[in-house]
Amino acid sequence: MPSDTSSFMEMQENTSPQQIAIQDYDYDLPEERIARFPLPERDASKLLLYRRRQIEETVFRHIAEELPSNAILLFNDSRVIHARLHFETPAGRIIEVFCLEPSQPVEYQTNLSRREPVRWQCLIGNNRHWKSGPLSLVADAVTLSVERLGRTEDAFEVQFSWSSAALSFGEVLAAAGALPLPPYLERDAEPEDEDRYQTIYARQEGSVAAPTAGLHFTERVFEALERKGVERLFVTLHVGAGTFKPVKTDTIGEHHMHEEIVSVSRETIARLAEAVAEGRPLIPVGTTGMRVLESLYWHGLHAGPGTPPQLDAGQWTPYEHAGADLPARQALQNILDQMDAAGRSLLEGRTRLMIAPGYTFRLAGGLITNFHQPRSTLLLLIAAWAGADWRRMYDYAIAHDFRFLSYGDSSLLM
Repeated sequence: MPSDTSSFMEMQENTSPQQIAIQDYDYDLPEERIARFPLPERDASKLLLYRRRQIEETVFRHIAEELPSNAILLFNDSRVIHARLHFETPAGRIIEVFCLEPSQPVEYQTNLSRREPVRWQCLIGNNRHWKSGPLSLVADAVTLSVERLGRTEDAFEVQFSWSSAALSFGEVLAAAGALPLPPYLERDAEPEDEDRYQTIYARQEGSVAAPTAGLHFTERVFEALERKGVERLFVTLHVGAGTFKPVKTDTIGEHHMHEEIVSVSRETIARLAEAVAEGRPLIPVGTTGMRVLESLYWHGLHAGPGTPPQLDAGQWTPYEHAGADLPARQALQNILDQMDAAGRSLLEGRTRLMIAPGYTFRLAGGLITNFHQPRSTLLLLIAAWAGADWRRMYDYAIAHDFRFLSYGDSSLLM
C-alpha cells in the first residue's frame, strides 16, 4: 500500500470500490490489545486525535476540549436486547437461538411490546440436533417456547410464544435471554456487562451489538459538551450481527454488506439541515451514526413530494451516483418536503451503505470511533476517511498500548 495519502487517494480514484482488495486492509492485532473487559470508568479510555494528518492522544473525558464549539454530535440511541436464548432438546443438546430482527410484526417496538406470539429471523446454533417440534425454557416462572417455521438465505424464521399474557415479548426476552457480547471477547456476559455494554443514552430496543463508540460517554462528559456549546442529536440504527461479519472475499465487490434498520425524526432532519446551512460540523458518534448520516444524503438525492418516505440506501448507491452534485442542504430539504407531503414525522427504512476508499463524504465533518478489526467493513470506512493514514493511526495505537474493539479506546478523526 502507498505510504503517502495523496498517492493512495489517487490510486482509489482510478479503482472502483468493487475492485478494492481486502488484503490491503489487514494488520496484525495482538491478542493482548483486545479489550475483553471495560475500564472501571467509561471516560477514562484513551482518545487518539487525528487532525490535519497529525496524531496525538489524550483521555476521553477531555473530548469537549478537542471539539469545535459549534460542533453537533450525532448519537445512535439504540439499546442492546437480550438476543441470545438457550434451549435444551429432549436429548439434552443445547440449542442457541440468536434473535436477529423481527419479521411479524416487523417493527421493533411493536414486536417487543406484543403480548401474543411473534416471529423473528434468527440464527440457530446446533440446529442439526433440533430434530422437530417446539423447544421450551422457563425463566422467572414464565415458559418461553420457540418453533421453527422455515429457512431464509442465511437465517431461520421462528415463532416465539409464552405462557403469560401479562408480559410483553420484550419483558420475556429480558428475563429469558442473555446479552450478546461480541464473539471476539470469547466470554459469556457477566453482570457488569448489563450496564457497561449499553450507552448511558440507549433508549430504543433492537440492537444485537452495542454502538460501541458511545460507550465512553458519561454525564460528566455531557456536561462538559454543554458548557462548550456542542449540541447533541439522536438517531436510531439497530446494529445487526452482520457488523461482525468479516470480509472473506478477495475484493469487496464480492462482499454482501449487512442491512440495518434506521429511523430518524423529522425534527432531527430539520436540525441537520439548519446546521449544514450554518456551516456547523456534523460529527457522528460511531460508524453506525456515520452510516445513518450519509444514508440521508443518498435518500434525499431523489426524495420529494410524491415519492415514498422510506429510506433505502443500497450498498453501491454512492458509487453509482458518484457525480451527484446536489448540495447537502437541498438533499435534507427534499426529505423534509417528502415527509411533509406524506404527513410523516419519522423517516424509517434500511441501509446497506458501504463506505469504502473512494467514497465522497457528503454530510460528516468528523468521526468518533473505536478501533476496528482487520479486514472489516468498519476499517474500510476509516480508510475512506483518513486515506493511507489509517495505517499510521493503527500502528500508533498498537505501539502506544491502546485497547482495541468494543470495550477498547476511542479516536476523534477530524
